[in-house]
Amino acid sequence: MKVSIITVCRNSESVIQTAIQSVLKQDYPDIEYIIVDGDSSDSTVQIIRSYGKQISRFISEKDQGMYFAFNKGVAMASGDVIGILNADDFYSNEKVVSRIVKEFQTKMVDSVYGDLQYVSRDNTEKVFRHWKSQPFEPALFLRGWMPPHPTFFVKRSCYEKYGTFNTVFSISADYELMLRFLYKHKISASYIPEVLVKMRTGGISNMSLKSRIKANKEDRLAWKINGIKPTSFTLILKPLSKLRQFLG
Repeated sequence: MKVSIITVCRNSESVIQTAIQSVLKQDYPDIEYIIVDGDSSDSTVQIIRSYGKQISRFISEKDQGMYFAFNKGVAMASGDVIGILNADDFYSNEKVVSRIVKEFQTKMVDSVYGDLQYVSRDNTEKVFRHWKSQPFEPALFLRGWMPPHPTFFVKRSCYEKYGTFNTVFSISADYELMLRFLYKHKISASYIPEVLVKMRTGGISNMSLKSRIKANKEDRLAWKINGIKPTSFTLILKPLSKLRQFLG
């Protein structure tokens, strides 16, 4: 089983090397690593190019944002399974991809996800939040649940059947995609109760109250454009459910 991993970046010179090395250190042998850069003006491109042929495919050009870049990566991917690792993120250990593949092969599912930790940008040993997920049930979406997107690996055939990231969204396209795949189209999923990815704090959807309000509006739109209705409490519960991530 071939696994494509996509990293998108722009002016990420301070973090991109950690992301790249966490992929290259994986013990799984059949990984296609794709990096899509948004025309960085710092040393990001030079750092990426220093890895030469260890990076399977690399493109650097102006784009219209993160989700446009994700879609470029998906279009380039040839793996059976696709995972997305942002420039700020890194895998928790060198066996993550092997563990993911084993789950796909033994459970015969369309997608796999796990747990995520938010860590300090400057000291990645310092954990701020622990996003512990749970086994998938469609009704969980109605209670404000979603899997941590950086841990979400999905078969490429699901993108081909059900579409890629909707670029109408600027913050919540990952939520909309998982809602569409898991809840609307009912693809199968398996949960690994382990920390698979560590994410540096300061991401686009959790930087400020203003971005959180915008994300909530986009969450509402995600249900609407898919022609499905949440409960009266779904979109209130979604941000509230994050509070327990701070409690360990």
